Amino acid sequence: MEVIIIEDARQIGSIAADAVEALLIGKPTAVLGLATGSSPLSIYDELAARYELGRVSFHQARGFTLDEYVGLLADHPERYRNVIDTVFVSRVDFGPGAVAGPDGLAADIPAACAAYETAIDHAGGVDLQILGIGTDGHIGFNEPGSSLASRTRIKTLTRQTRIDNARFFDGDVDRVPTHCLTQGLGTIMAARHVVLVATGRTKAEAVHQLVEGPVSAMWPATILQHHRHVTVLLDGAAARRLQLADYYRETYLSKPRWQGI
Repeated sequence: MEVIIIEDARQIGSIAADAVEALLIGKPTAVLGLATGSSPLSIYDELAARYELGRVSFHQARGFTLDEYVGLLADHPERYRNVIDTVFVSRVDFGPGAVAGPDGLAADIPAACAAYETAIDHAGGVDLQILGIGTDGHIGFNEPGSSLASRTRIKTLTRQTRIDNARFFDGDVDRVPTHCLTQGLGTIMAARHVVLVATGRTKAEAVHQLVEGPVSAMWPATILQHHRHVTVLLDGAAARRLQLADYYRETYLSKPRWQGI
């Protein structure tokens, strides 16, 4: 696990975008795992800017979103399939139908989850997965106590997650759905490269557990310690509880430029 601490949120987005750009240059048909929420926005802004400059193209690429609320109508602005369209997909040149998400309106939820796993597998698996992290250590909507080997399934959101997400529903926690579909921890671990972004003081404990704590279902993101290629991009506030923060800073500053992330 590589930990990079950068004070400028725009620079965090630029570093992650460098990895996506390099991937697409080497493999134009790459499969991207796309997270929603506030953490990845600087990445999507930077990639959209590079697309406008002609530096990167997504026209042969595929995308799979991490999760989806259960029961939100197809035109609801907070439905994650609509959110990712707004913040990223509509700003670049993905082909029609190239980006898919779990079906939160499916009549047969287990079948929809199985079909989503199959779709990812048939696409060749995710080359680069973008992630955020919740204040309780969840990634995707894999809440504390999630199986470390889990696959795409329905989950019940914790009260804390619904409180955290109420800002997207006019501050009304009762409007936040109780259930979601999410890629499992096992699904996320199958991605070839994971890029996780965390900013702000509220993420500091989750980041501490992710990077320096024991692997535990109580902090689901800690499973990433067992992944062979994880990049964690942090600002100083999110990194404030890391005991080895100075070492992580020194390591990044002395890193060979050719190595990338």
